[in-house]
Amino acid sequence: MEKSKKALPIVLASALAATPLVAVPQQAHALSGVTVTADDNTAGEDSEYDIEFTTEEIIEEGDTIYVKFDKEFDVDKNIDEDSIDADFDIKSVKVNGNVIEIKVDEEIDEEEDVSFTITDGITNPDDEDTYEVAVQTTSEKGYESDDVKIKEDGKKSSSSSDDEFNVDLSSNKAGEKVSIELGDFDLDGKDELETGETITVIFPDEDMLPSSINKADVKVNGSTAKSVDVDGDEVTIDVPSGADGDDYINIEFLKTAGISNPDTADDYTFKVKYDGTTYESESFEIAKSGSSSSTVSGDYTINLSDPAAGARSSYTFETDFGKDLKADSDLVIEFPSADMVPMILSPNDFTVNGKTPKKVGALGNKVYITTPSNFTADSTVKVVVAYTAWITNPKTAGSYNLKATVANKTITSKAFTIGGSSVNPTTPTTPTNPTTPTPNPTGVNNSTATITLTNTAMNQATGVNVAIKGLGVGLAKQRDFIELVFPAGYRVPAYIAPANISVNGVAANYVAVRGQNVLVYPAQDIPAATAANVSITAAANIVNPAVKNAYSISVFTSEEKGLQFARAVGVGMPAPAQPVVTPPKPTTPTPPTTQPAVNVPTNAALFKVNAKTFTLHGKNYPLQVAPYLAGGNTTMVPAQFFKEALALTTQWNNQSVAIISGTKVLKFTVGSTKARIGNQEVTLPSPVVLKEGMPMIPVRFVTDNLGYKVGWDAKTSSVYVYR
Repeated sequence: MEKSKKALPIVLASALAATPLVAVPQQAHALSGVTVTADDNTAGEDSEYDIEFTTEEIIEEGDTIYVKFDKEFDVDKNIDEDSIDADFDIKSVKVNGNVIEIKVDEEIDEEEDVSFTITDGITNPDDEDTYEVAVQTTSEKGYESDDVKIKEDGKKSSSSSDDEFNVDLSSNKAGEKVSIELGDFDLDGKDELETGETITVIFPDEDMLPSSINKADVKVNGSTAKSVDVDGDEVTIDVPSGADGDDYINIEFLKTAGISNPDTADDYTFKVKYDGTTYESESFEIAKSGSSSSTVSGDYTINLSDPAAGARSSYTFETDFGKDLKADSDLVIEFPSADMVPMILSPNDFTVNGKTPKKVGALGNKVYITTPSNFTADSTVKVVVAYTAWITNPKTAGSYNLKATVANKTITSKAFTIGGSSVNPTTPTTPTNPTTPTPNPTGVNNSTATITLTNTAMNQATGVNVAIKGLGVGLAKQRDFIELVFPAGYRVPAYIAPANISVNGVAANYVAVRGQNVLVYPAQDIPAATAANVSITAAANIVNPAVKNAYSISVFTSEEKGLQFARAVGVGMPAPAQPVVTPPKPTTPTPPTTQPAVNVPTNAALFKVNAKTFTLHGKNYPLQVAPYLAGGNTTMVPAQFFKEALALTTQWNNQSVAIISGTKVLKFTVGSTKARIGNQEVTLPSPVVLKEGMPMIPVRFVTDNLGYKVGWDAKTSSVYVYR
């Protein structure tokens, strides 16, 4: 059965890192997605083995399926038809060394899921290690393989994944009620979440769980679970439609779910099962009740340059992490809401103990900071988020907290107050940028601004036209944004292509979607007091509510605090009257704003997210797998890109990748977040994954370490890489 495909949400192209593409001859395979599962993975023990794969071509009657076990396995020569439990007819079975040859007695269609179990005759290796089991058919020239972990302790494992996902608890005190976040972690192979399928979370202790959990208290990849069932130590979650097509899992149990920590202080792990694969978490510690917790409240003060609601502000704080923050390690800052954090962040706008970070990225309301290689561990950590980072305060007055996390230790700040009028102090200490828009001293009246729909029918996709009379503060291209907030009832897709939204007639540079909020980044500067007409086509797939009513759509900008204006639109009824606009007196026509051209170097290789091609010297070349965005902010490209687009020596198979530039060698392992630069081990922003037989690599990691530069061509919506 073919899994449904859905485009991954793309947040912004400028956060993408580019890497060289390589076009290699594509070999046709008769199978893909091979998974091998041991019923018992204890060293030296007999075990059943489940084999699954998907055909990509027809397997004819009389063809043979070959299963090759590593030479360390003991394969009984007497394995026959009675030893194979298959979902297809078997003509004969024979053993040739460590290869089991299964002759098929029926035709198996293309894109068919095939599974069978070798019920006896296989004895595991005597030594604990990872071993390879490979599958081939008559139509193939080579084997497709999967790894099996053999362990001395007899723990069973149905997964070949080496990943350990994160566990984030609101408290680590024994017996305390907590909120829990598991993930993010990528699914193995070509797996994607599908509505109608279930995810099973195995808790370390069934006493942690209540008898039932409300589905509203469980979120999968940010969407409320379709249903939740509790049985012993297992929680089964129906995949919600909002997560359909995602190739990763993030599960949140809210505190209101009624889950408590184990009563005994010890180290524990979670397991998550999906589509026959089991993923295991990192170990997390539960402390004795009354002992210190990994989450501390009220520990440090947040200093703001402007405490006004919605204002742009610098953020500074200092706290104690006990020398846990070291060179090349991660600090995560969690802001109160995602709309405070811009989609583009520069390391130059941050300092940690006075040093500029190696890299900075954003995902939702979290900012991920990697310390530089010359960072010296100190118990005191001082973080400065500069005014130029374009962090904005919450839009509603009130008390808020920040959270800072290092090495799984989270410290919550003292409450800071947002409210009052903007002071946006004097000029920031950084040099003034002449292109940065400044507030319009005369003010702008948007009482005559309008919002209209191209289709007012219920439950139908509609275009939206927003006519802003004038901006109080100008917007800088590719950095600032106009934010449209759609009320509950509207269905807003997780991704909207920039081509489906224009600002003053020019396609948006990029578009970000955060729940019901659509952030539109213009591709041109829009000065203060200038009108801004935002046009969203019906192809953006914003769908009207299913209930007849008048709905209010709100407009904000990144540069002005508070609501700019809101207008009611009628759905299933005549549109409410919009303000009457008095036509202005004729003036000399202003030439249309055009998108400035980007000078893309002639030797640059260009690619687009979700497009299976790259461009070099004006010609297009195929990619085996399209680049995509992992975890919301890490661009993954096929290993092929580095070889063919950047002419780097690149070697890969289903287990590993090596990229060589001069004397520098980068080595990657499929399924791992660890990579090696020469003899140094480093952590990747996202694990290397095998997608359609091709290892996918975080492009920015390669470009940063091999001296390549990355740019963004807004005209073609492409990332370009050059040196």
